[in-house]
Amino acid sequence: MRGRDLISISDISARELDNVLQTAMGLKDKGRQTLLAGKTLALVFEKPSLRTRVSFHVAMRHLGGDCIYLSPPEVGLGERETPADVARVLSRYVDCIAARTFKTEAVTELAEFASVPVINALSDGEHPCQALADLLTVREKKGGLRGVTMAFIGDGNNVANSLSLAAGMSGMHFRIASPEGFELPEAVEDEAGRLAAASGGSVATMHDPAEAVAGADVVYTDVWASMGEEHESAQRKEYFTGYQVDARLMAGAKRDAIFMHDLPAHRGEEVTDDVIDGPQSVVFDQAENRLHAQKALLALVLGEEGIA
Repeated sequence: MRGRDLISISDISARELDNVLQTAMGLKDKGRQTLLAGKTLALVFEKPSLRTRVSFHVAMRHLGGDCIYLSPPEVGLGERETPADVARVLSRYVDCIAARTFKTEAVTELAEFASVPVINALSDGEHPCQALADLLTVREKKGGLRGVTMAFIGDGNNVANSLSLAAGMSGMHFRIASPEGFELPEAVEDEAGRLAAASGGSVATMHDPAEAVAGADVVYTDVWASMGEEHESAQRKEYFTGYQVDARLMAGAKRDAIFMHDLPAHRGEEVTDDVIDGPQSVVFDQAENRLHAQKALLALVLGEEGIA
């Protein structure tokens, strides 16, 4: 993976995905390393962030490297300066770029014109780094991925897109229940299904949350209106009535099922307090794993070949 971009989770193979997770588990046990001494990561953000900014920054520090954060006003991506020009300039200064953008086209253009690796730290199309942390968490809690059933309740958004693809290539059974009009994009559903067919997994889309959750090992939800869609919040609350993950819905999953959410959560909307704060919730372990998954990704993209 050395020198590679990560725009979509499907940019890596099932074997490479497994290698990232194995590396993450190893680095989590070993703690601080000096694998990336002398390397610098640039964070180019159009959106505010807690987990993404801090986890990437700390990941580089834990690996002996450095990190510089470039806020929206400083860069003005696509307004003050084109993504192509930003990419060509930063390539002269840093060793890697992680971009958090509103549109996938912006991070794609950065990757096209940069001579250093570009990582999608979130766009409207995908959130591959979140998927890495999520699968790392499932692997830790369930002892593996193959055959594990994950039920995603809610919007077929960027997080769901990356999760469906990652689950598909890992031999998981991914179910998503969304209101009509909020399903996974057809192209993503088709690709996830293709990956699942090759791995022995499955991908199923439906509209009934109870059907999706029945017998599931993992129940996952996300906000109903993502960042940039706040103007649709009131209307989406109407569409998503019945899609809240509460104790009654969780009871339909396996008794040892875990609850996941990528955060931030809108408590009282997509999830109730008793679920997100309950004994089945692993959301803060999941948040911590952003750090370890990204350490692994950075080490593999920027470090020496054969890193473990």
